[in-house]
Amino acid sequence: MTAAEKLDLVSVENYLAGELSSTTKHEYLGGMVYAMAGASNRHNTIAGNLFAALHSRLRGHKCRPFNSDTKIRVRLPTHLRLYYPDASVVCRPNPPNDSFQDEPAAIFEVMSEATRRIDEGEKKDAYLTIPSLGAYVLLEQDRPAVIVYRRTEQGFHREVYTGPNATIPLHEIEVELPMADIYEGVEFVSEPNGQ
Repeated sequence: MTAAEKLDLVSVENYLAGELSSTTKHEYLGGMVYAMAGASNRHNTIAGNLFAALHSRLRGHKCRPFNSDTKIRVRLPTHLRLYYPDASVVCRPNPPNDSFQDEPAAIFEVMSEATRRIDEGEKKDAYLTIPSLGAYVLLEQDRPAVIVYRRTEQGFHREVYTGPNATIPLHEIEVELPMADIYEGVEFVSEPNGQ
């Protein structure tokens, strides 16, 4: 038998310093660093619409939206993670020189088939441990549908909103997001059987 190979883990300080000069975004999971893949035009349209909707609705409020260039730091009992969500809203921001936020009130991810397992599994499990988080919002990319994991006194509760005329209430950040605004300009491909 051979000894297990020792992994050389990256310190969070080296990771953060490297991200400031990197042309590629990386997420950090307890010392392991993973490059992020690019996104489709549909994904970017939805994420852009989302940020614009949040920005216009939060103008003059204490909470501020952040785009996908801002990391969220998650402090798990055994390790630290830093993720780049598609958008977040923070009501108690970190200092301006930080490149991450610790206390998001809402986090948003635009899902695809390629990211669904991570967005609904690993990231959801990590994000829901953040004490300040009131809502984790998953936006479908192939149809107008949104899943909200909302904090209640009994824990997080799952809600689903579908259709272009639905509105997503986010009392955690004092806004409502019409699906028509989020999915503006997005064309959906019909299924071959007409669905």
